[in-house]
Amino acid sequence: MTNESAALYLVPTPLGHLGDITQRAIEVLRQVPWVAAEDTRHTAPLLRHHGCNARLLAAHRHNEEAAAQRVVALLAAGESVAVVVDAGTPGISDPGARLVARVRAAGHRIIPLPGPCAAIVALSAAGLSEAQFLFYGFLPAKSGQRAQALRELAELPYALVFYEAPHRIVDTVAALLVAFGAQRTLVLARELTKLFESIHCCPLGEAAAWLLADANRQRGEFVLVVSGAPAVAASGEGGRVLRLLLDDGLPPSQATRLAHAITGAGRKALYQEALSWQAGATSTRQS
Repeated sequence: MTNESAALYLVPTPLGHLGDITQRAIEVLRQVPWVAAEDTRHTAPLLRHHGCNARLLAAHRHNEEAAAQRVVALLAAGESVAVVVDAGTPGISDPGARLVARVRAAGHRIIPLPGPCAAIVALSAAGLSEAQFLFYGFLPAKSGQRAQALRELAELPYALVFYEAPHRIVDTVAALLVAFGAQRTLVLARELTKLFESIHCCPLGEAAAWLLADANRQRGEFVLVVSGAPAVAASGEGGRVLRLLLDDGLPPSQATRLAHAITGAGRKALYQEALSWQAGATSTRQS
């Protein structure tokens, strides 16, 4: 890599199975002189395994701003840098986003590589029917803040994807049940690509009992996928007024508010119909 080709490479690393790293990722890690790592102790064995001799520098949550300044200086000197996290893709519920922003602001090239991402791996195995999904990442650790966040998500018709740590998994599943009800589907994907990988699908009302039946089921890193809120048709005058407002170009949230104020129809049913109408209109335009 010459001075003219110096760039910041975003390199996904395996979630667990070492065979999941791409050939392109290995080539980049072998060629760059520097690797910025979330945990240098974790990354060093991976680099040795693949014959990579890059120098390591730490870039984690607590020093990301300082690490970004050092990376910008290296790039300015013509030295390429690869960014890795302990597992998965940098910047996806992991360090990296702030570093990328600083490098972009300094005018240097950023080259992202495709690769492992736990959210996508879990979603692909979930088997849910929703065409859209919302990736939330980690919910707030405090119960009140977590409950509020879930209330704001409860009526969305999309599959919802969360990350969770083992010491909070039971409390989080209980909070999901309160917010979303017993009938929605929950997929618990644990230790993806690792030796004790498990993927369990059940109604939310049965999830706590499944977790508590075996302490081993509460171990490891989790991805939780929840089915979207069921569609409820807005019928009668409320639905008619809603469609007129949407036809006039109002966004779903505003059309829902006005249709509710005019007709008294339920907000939830109106909003879900508005979203369905918008999705259908978008699909029609693209076809």
